[in-house]
Amino acid sequence: MHFLELKNIHKSYYLNKEEQPVLKGINLSFERGEFVSILGESGGGKTTLMNIIGGLDRNFSGEVLINGQRLDHSKSKALDRFRRETVGYIYQSYNLISHLNVLDNVIISLDMTTLSKSEREERAKALLKKVGLLDHIRKYPGQLSGGQKQRVAIARALASDPKIIIADEPTGALDSQNTEEVLRILNQIAKEGRLVIAVTHSQAVADYGTRIVHLKDGKIDQEEFLKDAYPIPADTAQIQSRPLPAWASYITAFKHLKFHFWRNSLIILGTAIGLSAVMLFSGLGNGVKGYINEQVNSLVNPQAITVSRYSNSAASSPRGAARTAMATTNTGNTLSASQIQQLKDLKHVVSVEPGYRISNPTMTIDSKTLTLSSIQTWTHSLQSSIIKAGHAARNNEIMVDETAVAKEWSSTNWKNIIGKKVTVTYTAYNSHGKPIQIQKKLTVSGITNSTAAQNGGINAMNYTTMYDSLKNANASTQATFATVNVDKMTHVKALGNTINKIKTNSKRIFNAIVISDTLDTINTFINLASNVLSAIAGISLLVSALMIIVTMFMSVNDRVKEIGILRAMGESKRDIRRLFTSESILIGLLSSVFATALAYGVGSALNRVLYHLAKYNLVQVTFNNVLFAFIIALIIAFIAALLPARRAAGLNPIDALASE
Repeated sequence: MHFLELKNIHKSYYLNKEEQPVLKGINLSFERGEFVSILGESGGGKTTLMNIIGGLDRNFSGEVLINGQRLDHSKSKALDRFRRETVGYIYQSYNLISHLNVLDNVIISLDMTTLSKSEREERAKALLKKVGLLDHIRKYPGQLSGGQKQRVAIARALASDPKIIIADEPTGALDSQNTEEVLRILNQIAKEGRLVIAVTHSQAVADYGTRIVHLKDGKIDQEEFLKDAYPIPADTAQIQSRPLPAWASYITAFKHLKFHFWRNSLIILGTAIGLSAVMLFSGLGNGVKGYINEQVNSLVNPQAITVSRYSNSAASSPRGAARTAMATTNTGNTLSASQIQQLKDLKHVVSVEPGYRISNPTMTIDSKTLTLSSIQTWTHSLQSSIIKAGHAARNNEIMVDETAVAKEWSSTNWKNIIGKKVTVTYTAYNSHGKPIQIQKKLTVSGITNSTAAQNGGINAMNYTTMYDSLKNANASTQATFATVNVDKMTHVKALGNTINKIKTNSKRIFNAIVISDTLDTINTFINLASNVLSAIAGISLLVSALMIIVTMFMSVNDRVKEIGILRAMGESKRDIRRLFTSESILIGLLSSVFATALAYGVGSALNRVLYHLAKYNLVQVTFNNVLFAFIIALIIAFIAALLPARRAAGLNPIDALASE
C-alpha cells in the first residue's frame, strides 16, 4: 500500500463557459522517504496538482488516498485537519507573516498542536537552530535575507511534524549558495522519513531528489527514478494536532494590532472621540465636517473630473471605476485624440489633461529594486499639498511616494532620495497590443504623502516625460485617462453627468468620476448631525462603527496572503472569522479605555472654564456612563467586524496565496 496515491485526477478551469483542461488523468504514487521533483514548464499543471495534494483545491475529479484511505475533498473540516496534521508548505515567495517575528512565524503552526506553551517555544527554537537561525528569532521577516526567509519557511513547515512537505519552487528566488543550502535541508527532511514533493522549473534542482516526474500539458510525460527512497526510520509518536484554540486567535490579533500600532492608534483615537461624545453629549459635527472636507480636498481637486473609457466592470462599483480610470497603457482601455477633443468641446470645460497610469512598474534606486503599485501622470486632479518635500516633476523627473519608495530606500534619511537617479521599468503596448518593455532613467524631484488616497501612494511624472518614453519605444501614446478641469464648482456634477451620457452608436464611451458626489453625501450626514444636537450621540456611535468597519476591511485587504497561509496550515473558516473579530473587539476595548480618560479630561477642563458662569460642574460623567460606553463599544466592534470577517473567511485559500 502506497503512502500517497493519486488516481485519475482531472482538473479544468472555465473561461466564458469554455473548458480549459489543466490536469488530464494523473496517476501517481508516493512513498515516505522520497524527494520527488515535479518538473515542467509554466502552465503544465504543477501548482494545480500540488494544491490538490495539499488539500487546498477541492474542485476536481479523481481520488487522493493517504495510506489507502480516500481523502474526502468535499468536507472542509476533514481537509482542515488533513492540512493541520499531514502537510507542510514551503513557498517560493516564503509567505512569512510580516507582523510576526521569526519565532512566532514558526510557533503559529504549533498553536494547532497539543504541546504546552513552553514545549511549543522549545520545538520552534530547536527547528530554527536546525536551519541556522537561532540568533535571529526576534527579527521580523523584513529584516531577513531571502535565504533566511526560506529557512524560516522550512522550519515553519516542519513545526507540526507533517508527513508531507510540499515545496513550490523553493529555490526560485534564491542565489546558488542559498539554493544549495535549501536543497540540502530538503534532502535531509526526506531522509527523516517524510515525503518531500517539490515543484520546479529547474532541471538542476530536480536532479537533487530521488525521483523526477515530468509534467507536460496536464499529463505525466516522463518519470525518472534517480535513486532509491531513503529508509523510513522507526516511527515515533507524531505530535498530536487540534483545532486552533480561541486564545491563539486573540494573541495573533493583538500582535497585529501592536505591530501596526501607529496606524491603529489613529483608528483607536477616532473611535474614542465618538465614544467620549456619548459620555459628554457635546457637539462635534462642525469639527468633523471641517476635518473630512479638508482631508479630502487636500488630496484631490473637487473641481476636476477624472474620465476613462467606460466598461461594464467600471460601472458596477466605484472601485471598478477607479481601476478603469487608471488602467495600464493597453490600447483596449485608452482615449483617442478625437475623444479627448470631444471632452474639450464640452461647455464649462477649461482644459483637458490626458494622462497615463502604468501598473506594477519596478524602480531601481542604487542597487535596490522596488515593485510599485503604479506610476501616473501628474494632473490637476491631485493637490500640490501632497508634495511633502521637493517639487513637482519636470521633464525627466519623477515624484515618489514617501512610504512605498522613500522610506523603503532609507527609513531614516528618506528625504535624501531627492536628486537621486532612478531607473523605472514597465510594460507598455504598441498599436497592435503587443507588450513592450520600457526603461527610463529619471531624477527624483519630490516626495508625496498620499497613502490615505490609495494603496501604494502616488508616484508621478509629468505628461511630457511619460509621452516621450512611450513614443520613443514605439508604444501606444493614447491616454488611459483624462482630467477635465471645470470652470466652476457648481458645474462639476452636471458636467460629470453629461460626460457619462455621451454615446457613440448607442454605446456609452466615458466613465466620469466626480469627487463632489462623495463630498455631498458626507456633508449631508454631517450637517444633519450639526443641526440635530440631540442625535450627536447616536451619530457618533455610527461614525465609530463605520471607522471600525473600514479598519477591518483594510486589515482584510492587507492580510489576504496571510489568510491563505493560515488556511494552508489548517486553520478553519471559523478561525479566520475569529481572528478578525478579535482584532475588532480589541480596538473597541482600547477605544473605550482611551475614551473614558478623554471624557473625564475634557469634562474636567470644561467644568473649570464654565464653573465661574454657573458655579456648578456642568459635565458629570458617572460610572454608568462609562459602563454603557464600554458595552456599546464592544457590541459595535463585534457587529462591525462581522462582514469583514466573513469576507476574510470566505476567501479561496489558493487565490489568497496567489495575491500580492
